[in-house]
Amino acid sequence: MNITDAYIVIDIGTGNVRVAVVNPNGNVLGVGRGDINYIRDELYPESIYFEPDQLWQQIAELAKSALQEAGTVKVTALTTTSQREGIVLIGRDGMSLIGLPNIDHRGREWEDNISDKSRVYNLTGRYPTSLFSAYKLGGIRQRRPDMWKETRFFLSISDWAEYKLSGVAKYEHSQASETLLYDVAAGKWSDELTKMFNIDADYCTPVTESAKVSGAILPELAESWAINSSASVITGGGDTQLAIRSTQPAVDDVIIVSGTTTPIVKIVDHYITDPEERTWTSRDIHPEHFIFEANAGVTGLNYQRLKEVFYPNEGYDVIEKELAENPHRHCVASLGSLIATEDLPVISGGFVFPVPVSHELSRSSFVWATLLDIAFSISENYKVLKEVSGHSSDYVWACGGGLQSRALRQLIANIINKKVQVRTGFEQASAVGGAMVCNEALGIDINEADTYIDVVAPEDNLQSEYEKLFDKWKNTRAYFKKLSAGEK
Repeated sequence: MNITDAYIVIDIGTGNVRVAVVNPNGNVLGVGRGDINYIRDELYPESIYFEPDQLWQQIAELAKSALQEAGTVKVTALTTTSQREGIVLIGRDGMSLIGLPNIDHRGREWEDNISDKSRVYNLTGRYPTSLFSAYKLGGIRQRRPDMWKETRFFLSISDWAEYKLSGVAKYEHSQASETLLYDVAAGKWSDELTKMFNIDADYCTPVTESAKVSGAILPELAESWAINSSASVITGGGDTQLAIRSTQPAVDDVIIVSGTTTPIVKIVDHYITDPEERTWTSRDIHPEHFIFEANAGVTGLNYQRLKEVFYPNEGYDVIEKELAENPHRHCVASLGSLIATEDLPVISGGFVFPVPVSHELSRSSFVWATLLDIAFSISENYKVLKEVSGHSSDYVWACGGGLQSRALRQLIANIINKKVQVRTGFEQASAVGGAMVCNEALGIDINEADTYIDVVAPEDNLQSEYEKLFDKWKNTRAYFKKLSAGEK
């Protein structure tokens, strides 16, 4: 019997959690998926949380399911990745107290307590809002004093999962970038920032690099999952960073990562910020690289949910076929994507089409309008990155499940006038990136460059057509932006 070496990659996203069993080449052998159960916290206007013990039990069951699907494997390593900005509070007895996802905004009421926000931006590479962890901690301190008193330290969600695997508590650099307590340029926790947010530095665990061995899996967990008790636990990182790793980018490459949200990032070898404070700069999982980012916000999730409405029983292949067959689009959408040049989010959205309703309007018209909204939002954020730091290559890399639509890749290529390149396994980018992190930590040499690259090139003579579409999209967005302002 042939026994395959394999890794377990735990990926905790915003909407769901996945546990994948992958081989060193990044091929997914088995996967378990489940939705994360969130609970509304009535102590705050805009707050949700998850029960960490419940989530960990779910992860344990998904791991068993993925291992069963994978067949006979020898697990030699495990790693973790997760949504950024989310955290888990750990009590003085080592127990997990509460999980605060990236979409938890319990700190919004206290955003204006920081007077010098530009100073925070210069140190952290991001304008301070309740999205980030320091404000979540402040919200706990304000309204849950008993829990705050019980708290010993906090971890990113991926570092918490690693803590559950190995018993070792530490904070990986790319995840620390999301806390507002970490000096991104210096690569360390900042005394100035912890004092500014009134968070004692003792709450911050030691920082560590990705692709380092934390230790062996805890014996009781190895026994429960029926895996090798000497399997190494490897430090992972933020889900965007692991997805980026799967594309094998070079410095100055731009990568579009399409998941729940769509970060558009550039790999840089020095710390840079935007004078107009529109972008984020984070540590990469590569110790000498930074991630320069603009984010189109919730895009992939929109596409997924609208697919469930218009194509509930069909695969993406059916969508692609109908998009190719229907030249009569007659529809434009604005669905709440983010643009770095805008100060306020658009909180209303919808589709606009001529009336009376044309017989040529079909379900694929609405999907095409959704993809066009995503593509134009990506393009507008890409323009900001290019304006600040330049980009001369004739291509961009792309990865993530949202980009399995070739029609979307073609729209992006046409609009930004760049080739859009994907590698084998791009749909499972975080799992592939996790395999690469494990290979690096274990010293396993895999010829990563030997992967198929699919390229979508810009189509000729379409510039005027897309300029007209852009004007329609911009006007539609302006309408819903005005409507959003009226709703506030």
